Amino acid sequence: MPQPTVYDVHVDQPLTDISIAYIQSQEHFIAQKVFPVLSTDKRSDKYYTYTQADWFRDEVRPRADGTESSGAGYNVSTDSYACNVYAIHKDIGDQVVQNSDNPLNPFVDATRFLSQKMMLKQETLWVSEFFTSSVWGTDVTGGTNFTQWNNYATSDPIEDVETGKETILQDTGYMPNTLVLGYQVFRKLKHHPDIIDRIKYTASPIGERPVTTELLASLFEVDRVLVARSIKNSAVENATDNYSFIFGKHALLAYVAPRPSLTEATAGYTFMWTGISKGLGTTVGMQRWRENRLAAERLEAQMAWDHKLVATNLGYMLNSAVA
Repeated sequence: MPQPTVYDVHVDQPLTDISIAYIQSQEHFIAQKVFPVLSTDKRSDKYYTYTQADWFRDEVRPRADGTESSGAGYNVSTDSYACNVYAIHKDIGDQVVQNSDNPLNPFVDATRFLSQKMMLKQETLWVSEFFTSSVWGTDVTGGTNFTQWNNYATSDPIEDVETGKETILQDTGYMPNTLVLGYQVFRKLKHHPDIIDRIKYTASPIGERPVTTELLASLFEVDRVLVARSIKNSAVENATDNYSFIFGKHALLAYVAPRPSLTEATAGYTFMWTGISKGLGTTVGMQRWRENRLAAERLEAQMAWDHKLVATNLGYMLNSAVA
């Protein structure tokens, strides 16, 4: 064998321009996108609500000459929110800092790590509170109340969504403007023959124009279609990994106010307490301090929020939309 060998003249070193980390894109998380986000400097407080029925009665009457007009009024009450504080930290030992090779940056990596954990928490809580049955004014279930959308032969997702829109409009006077889909539902919908057939006459040939969320929004006549792509490992550390989509195989149709408003209804709000940042006015608090007993630096992330259900009749839940 020729001497020296290729192994004698080169000692493997970490590449300085790449490293491998499984970090989900922020675009995959939608918990802060569905409801209007209202930043508040108070951790808990009250807000005013109006009685819906008062605004929909026909109380205008003919008026005879010299008589009073018909009178009417509306009731005002209050509801409240309370932001729970969530926190997580990561310790970075001095030995790790001193021994880290380029391009590793333990503090930058820890910040991204903690941010990802916080987004996972928000997403998981939002799903458990709103993307499930027995929450909204109407619940329908695929296979029972409508044909699941993966059954391309007989299902009719366009009509199913139209039914939901009509239900909300009839109950509230508001036309739904938001459709939330789990990724597995979106995957089946974009290949559904009914969907393909409706959009194939657009300017671009269907073979050159994939079915996007924008096209679906136009087809369903809503302002937004949000697709949740976030995943979660439900296994504890050192156990066999168990990955799954955080959002299930469901769809939620809702009316959501475009922005916080004093006199407009909305399915929900996300209250975010800015006091968590200790005067910085942001909704994320990130701190770093010395832990001498551990010979380490500690990074801690804090957030405080309340995903608040405001009007149940402004949501229409399609459970198990696909199998």
